[in-house]
Amino acid sequence: MSLTLPSASRIASEIRSKSISPVEAARVHLERIERLNPKLNALVDWQPDRVLQQARDAERAVMRGDVLGPLHGVPLSVKASIDVAGHRCEAGTRLRAGYVAVQDAPLVARLRTAGAVILGVTNTPELLMAWETDNLLYGRTNNPWDVTRTAGGSSGGESAAIAAGLSAGGVGSDGGGSIREPAHFTGICGLKPTPGRIPSTGHFPKSGGPFALLGVVGPMARTVADLKILFEAMAGPDDGDPSSAPVSLRHIGEKELRGVGIGFFEDDGRTPVTAETRLAVTQAANLLSQRGLRVEQFRPDGLEEARQLWWKLFGTAGGMILRPMLRGYESELSPILREFSAVPHRRHSSLSPRRARVASRRKDREISRRMELLRVVQSAGLSGGRGSDGKIT
Repeated sequence: MSLTLPSASRIASEIRSKSISPVEAARVHLERIERLNPKLNALVDWQPDRVLQQARDAERAVMRGDVLGPLHGVPLSVKASIDVAGHRCEAGTRLRAGYVAVQDAPLVARLRTAGAVILGVTNTPELLMAWETDNLLYGRTNNPWDVTRTAGGSSGGESAAIAAGLSAGGVGSDGGGSIREPAHFTGICGLKPTPGRIPSTGHFPKSGGPFALLGVVGPMARTVADLKILFEAMAGPDDGDPSSAPVSLRHIGEKELRGVGIGFFEDDGRTPVTAETRLAVTQAANLLSQRGLRVEQFRPDGLEEARQLWWKLFGTAGGMILRPMLRGYESELSPILREFSAVPHRRHSSLSPRRARVASRRKDREISRRMELLRVVQSAGLSGGRGSDGKIT
């Protein structure tokens, strides 16, 4: 195998062509884990013997000429808040210390059906409630590009493992940036799917109540092409996910894609943006434009209101769910979770999250209407319809 970090799709392709074996792929990744994980603290539970047994089974399937799945022999990791049979699923908290999953979550079972070799599970902040990854069970996960910096959170162990090549890809979860933010911090790709598209069954904390509106599980990888393969392998309805629905996937062709307008903004009008970030966004927009896509500056109104609505659903409702679970165990909590638990939350009735969701839907419709207006302006070839800040006037 090349000394560079191959994509998951390339590993699968080379295994299918018998250029490499699943055992070789597994050994390369286990060696990287042994060499780099002490500095990164990305994986918290991996069992080389189990990994190699999976790889040998995958190799026998290749030699028999079996029909191979799209991820056959590809070594993947999974966030330690998702059930992987025989591995710890502690979600970074002492309150679940030593808990071992009895069976695979449906998404893990689907990855195995697609041929994946599961390496182990990766570190999280306590109960996933932080944008950095540190806890009292396993400590801090470091960024592979600079170990003095964070890999982000709450899927920080996953992002660090993938970025450093300990894993070819894997699975995180996201309610308020927990896939996207660590992917950004470590330079990999991450997708937050529509709730229910990939079942959250087997995830802890459970994605029920208000969290079912926000909390999802999703793929993380080094390339967008790998995200697509992982997503398609895991997607599908499951009765254990309250947001799940039997809606089949629809593949969008290049012709249809080129008819879709793309809007972007360099800052949200609230948080200062570094020159490097602004340049990266502009360059990405320019690249899309050069590929023939219609790209326009577009910053929706009401981003601050959307942020406040998110906090009502995630922060306040999350506090309502977690505080009863944590009551009496304050001394066992990591500093970040203790700080979150101490934040004063207004007492909410059962209708409050529902009202926040209604307001959120209203904001979605407002933004959608403005995006539709942008599409009409683009389709008509009109100009001069935007103000100096890029907004449609």
